[in-house]
Amino acid sequence: MTLYLPIAEMSVSVIVYLALGVSIGFLSGLFGVGGAFLLTPLLTFLGIPSAVAVATSASHVVASSVSGAVTHYRRGNVDIKMGLVMLGGSLAGTYLGVSAVKILRVAGYFELTVSLMYVIFLGVVGTIILVEGINASRQVHAGGGTATRKSGQHGWLEGLPFKMRFPRSKLYMSAVPPVIIGMFIGCMSAIMGIGGGFVLIPAMIYLLRMPTGLVVGTSLFQIVFAAAVATVLHAVENKTVDIVLALILIIGGVIGAQFGSTVGTKLRGEHLRVLLGAVVLLVAARMAFELVLPPDDVFSLATVAGAS
Repeated sequence: MTLYLPIAEMSVSVIVYLALGVSIGFLSGLFGVGGAFLLTPLLTFLGIPSAVAVATSASHVVASSVSGAVTHYRRGNVDIKMGLVMLGGSLAGTYLGVSAVKILRVAGYFELTVSLMYVIFLGVVGTIILVEGINASRQVHAGGGTATRKSGQHGWLEGLPFKMRFPRSKLYMSAVPPVIIGMFIGCMSAIMGIGGGFVLIPAMIYLLRMPTGLVVGTSLFQIVFAAAVATVLHAVENKTVDIVLALILIIGGVIGAQFGSTVGTKLRGEHLRVLLGAVVLLVAARMAFELVLPPDDVFSLATVAGAS
């Protein structure tokens, strides 16, 4: 069964993209991640234009993050004030990112830029996750405990202006770091079509020193709104959100997440991290290979003899 995608301007097999949605949902349920960082490159592998893949993945982030954000909010695991401060920076970054996408598309460098960003981003993140998982596995086999990090204070953060109180997180700090972090995540999300949780969550823990119990809920809270704005801006400014494709992926994702969650409960945490790191590095290697692979249609520009 084939279906025409109006924005991507191509006919696709519903079964193939439904299976892709199931696969992304399965990985999301298995590893507890959004999956958008894998969805965008996989869509490009299947022939979806990079700009459409990025914008459609952003809409997928909204759908996949809403339920988690609502659940954490009901449990009281969201620092609304911190989330709003970060969201202010994230919205500004999102606008800059969407504008950058428009400029890069006009200049013809968008696909190359996104591919390079994904190779670097996935390579770094995959390596960190893989090494951490291997080290954790060795500690378990050696009978050692889990190493803990000290929650010391950053002296340079103490001197920043615009201090605010965040009662829910029990913090008194400058609003500058949350705004800058939000702006960076918003810009990166708009260009790459990801939620940004891989960068946002560690930044909230190690830079902002937020309580771990509030980090995931607060992250999802601001990601939902930032991704929604990115989706609208991509639709209005770049005309690259394919709703038909997004619906197919979302339906498959809901189905796959149920199976992934079931399988995930049967595997050890360190084994999951090793497997996730390997998957991320495999995708990064595939994208790097695409960058160095000669194009199918090789041509050159030359002066024709006798031309005026």
